[in-house]
Amino acid sequence: MGWTFSVRYPDPSTTDSAVSIRAKDFRVRSKQAVVLGEWPTKVEPFYESKEDYRAQASDQITELSALQQLFFANNRYSLLLIFQAMDAAGKDGAIKHVMSGVNPQGCQVVSFKHPSAGELGHDFLWRTTQHLPDCGRIGIFNRSYYEEVLIARVHPEILDGQNLPPELIHHKTIWKERYRSILDHEAHLDRNGTKVIKFFLHLSKKEQKNRFLERLTNPEKHWKFSAADMAERAHWKEYQAAFEDAFSNTSTKWAPWHIIPADRKYVARAMVADIIATAITGLHLKFPSVSRETM
Repeated sequence: MGWTFSVRYPDPSTTDSAVSIRAKDFRVRSKQAVVLGEWPTKVEPFYESKEDYRAQASDQITELSALQQLFFANNRYSLLLIFQAMDAAGKDGAIKHVMSGVNPQGCQVVSFKHPSAGELGHDFLWRTTQHLPDCGRIGIFNRSYYEEVLIARVHPEILDGQNLPPELIHHKTIWKERYRSILDHEAHLDRNGTKVIKFFLHLSKKEQKNRFLERLTNPEKHWKFSAADMAERAHWKEYQAAFEDAFSNTSTKWAPWHIIPADRKYVARAMVADIIATAITGLHLKFPSVSRETM
């Protein structure tokens, strides 16, 4: 199981050249220094037409549905999928596509916004820990504890509202300390059967502008527009630097980051689905058997 993307690029020496791209090519290796400018935000479609895309998407959904059923029945592992991105990168659409064929009883999606006063009374990992998936279930975090090394880094004044002892807020060390907490947390999850896969939907600044404009001009998308999103766009460079540092310090063999080209929504969704299917297949799960005595 798992898909291989067949993408075509122009080749000066030929009229048509096919290049095979595997989803794992977009995985950040452990201790790899990430420079987002070196990672593509767009790759050519792997489908020939809208009809071809719909057929392939249908096959993916069917495959994920079968794998999720096996995952649920096995009831030994849990799967945590983390989505991070700049605004308008398509997190909601990717999650909707991936989960469209999955039994609702076997999955849960949690979106993390601004923390409540009660959540601020705990350490930065506490509120997400409350929503970790049970055995046999797939949990999806739409944003996550990584916000605490992303938005909190771009807007360090956020730290002032987190009830931290003043002596612990050292801007030169706090991010490294939080990376260490995240690494320990994800290693603990892996040791206890929760597999973690992290996705960054890598959107270009130009495409983000186009999507913001569409939200303004298309009445059906007005509800998506947020002045706050526009304000955050002014901090594009700071966010890119924060993402680069986070990926460089927290992508591991047991909890890898994948930088997914997101300028083409359908390509991004298919790549995400492929990575999830490949991860579940790699666990070599089997349906539980029933002994003769039980029968």
